[in-house]
Amino acid sequence: MELLKKTIESIKPANREIMDLTRERWDGLVKPLGSLGTLEELAIKISGITGKVENKLEKKAVVVMASDNGIVEENVTCTPQIITTLLTEGMAKGITGVATLGKFVGADIITVDIGLNSDFTHERVINRKIAYGTKNFTKGPAMTYEEAVKSIEVGIEIGDRLFEEGYDILGTGELGMGNTTTSAALLTVFSGLDVSLTCGRGAGITEEQYEHKKQTILKGIEVNKPNKEDPIDVISKVGGFDIGGMCGLFLSGAKNGIPVVIDGFISSAAALCAVRLNPAVRDYIIPSHLSNEPGAKYMLDELGLEPMLNLKMRLGEGSGCPLAFQIIDAALYTQENMGTFKEATIDSSVLVDIREEG
Repeated sequence: MELLKKTIESIKPANREIMDLTRERWDGLVKPLGSLGTLEELAIKISGITGKVENKLEKKAVVVMASDNGIVEENVTCTPQIITTLLTEGMAKGITGVATLGKFVGADIITVDIGLNSDFTHERVINRKIAYGTKNFTKGPAMTYEEAVKSIEVGIEIGDRLFEEGYDILGTGELGMGNTTTSAALLTVFSGLDVSLTCGRGAGITEEQYEHKKQTILKGIEVNKPNKEDPIDVISKVGGFDIGGMCGLFLSGAKNGIPVVIDGFISSAAALCAVRLNPAVRDYIIPSHLSNEPGAKYMLDELGLEPMLNLKMRLGEGSGCPLAFQIIDAALYTQENMGTFKEATIDSSVLVDIREEG
């Protein structure tokens, strides 16, 4: 608990003065003011995170938290639990979706067993197993409060280590059958929205299973009565080890001044937990895409963040992060290499700031 407490206390808001300087830099480039939209805002946000106007994020990684969820006992997914382990093995072999995209953009994949319900081991999988999966939250808490804290601290420790190893940006990914159920439960608790809005079909289920999945979430909330004012209590009651681990990664990034990218629905649930622990964490989080999972929109609404892409993806694993890395690189490259009004001998005073329109 001490590591978590110190981490939360150490997080400060992003550097607004550096962000203003970076915005001035963009406003001096040869283009209508604000015309590169999200690219400009990304570069400005990165500068506030790092405290530097000029940035290159060369060393990248997606951290994949692999964990099983006891709620699969309730038939909320059509996918057998063993698939979590098989996909973790696939991650180690480098053949999964995010592993392939990671190779494409030159990002490392860091896979962590934080709660697989198996004894699978591999030299490329970090073993930080807390337990053999969580418990069925319709019968009681998914984990103890202490286990929830431990899962977050595992994420903090791994994020801190990667920071020390020189990584400039991290992405968040996960593997875990049943984790759209845990994420929807978290969102339902935090937002108060109807479960029909927060809960989707995950990897694919029948209409009957979908109705049952929604009722399962409501039953878990009724049985456990999670306290939405205490994100750790919510994770422990209806969450998962993977969500706790990714929550820790977001906290570590904010502490160490490195950006951490959200993938989709599950990692945004972890981001929401981190922001509820310290609102300043929001300054360090970058959403990649809008997941096709129905609750994803509401998750980002709760975070107050907008995704840069909508590719109708819902794979998970961290698969949106490598795509975000490329867009961020494009933004930083443009900032440093685009010509200025002075170089183009153009008087910028005649231009209208389109950011003030509408």
